[in-house]
Formats: sequence, structure tokens, C-alpha cells
Amino acid sequence: MARFRYRMQSILNIKIKMEEQAKMEFAAARIRLDEEEEKLQVLFNRKESYESEGRKLRKESLKVLDILENRDAIAIMDEFILFQKQQVKLAEDNLEAARLKLQLARQESKTHERLREKAFEVFMHEENAREAKEVDELTSYTHGRK
Repeated sequence: MARFRYRMQSILNIKIKMEEQAKMEFAAARIRLDEEEEKLQVLFNRKESYESEGRKLRKESLKVLDILENRDAIAIMDEFILFQKQQVKLAEDNLEAARLKLQLARQESKTHERLREKAFEVFMHEENAREAKEVDELTSYTHGRK
């Protein structure tokens, strides 16, 4: 039996490597988004602790300097939170771009895999026809000798 050789195997190998690379980029983007969301959550928790500290300061004693410092700290936290929300949005956009790239890479590799499968089916059909022809010739030869 002849050996099957897919003439575009190198292209298929490249597409598979591109898909693997896209998977790694998607995973890295996912990790980055998780980190940014975690940072945002830490900032929210920190702001909440400042707010509870501010309520506590207003209830216990009216130290104006401490209350003003607390208010400034909350304002700064609001700025940090706003910046971090922008970073989360950027990470989400990067994740979406990586997802689209991965989707495209998967489509391309699947297309080439299907082309390879069809080429293999054609090869098998031709190989079966060749073997049937050989069997017919062998039968005709042995039958003709009798």
C-alpha cells in the first residue's frame, strides 16, 4: 500500500502552532483581566474601610483634621478606582481581541484538517481502486493461463 502524503501538511502544522499560540495569548489575557479585577476589588475594599473609618470618626469625636484626611483618602481612592476601571476595561478589550484571534485560528486549523481528511478519503478511494484493478488483473492472468 502506498503511503499517504498530504501536500499541505506544513501549512496545517503552522495553523496548529498558530492556534496553540492564540490559546496561550488568550490564557495570558484572561489572567491579566483577573489580576486587574482583583486590584479593583482591593481598591473597593480599601475605600469601604476608609468610609467606615470616616463614620467612626464622626460618631466618636470631631477631630476635624482626621476627618479631612479621611475625606481626602476617600477622594484619592475614587481616583484610583476610576483609573483601575479603565485598566479593567482595557484588559477586557484585550481578552476579546485574543478570543477573536483564537476563534479565527481554530477555524483555519479546522478547515485545513477537513481538507486533509478529504484528501485522505480521495487517496483511500484511489488506493482501493488500484488494488481492485490489480486483483482483477491477477484473476484475469491466472484464469487466462488455465
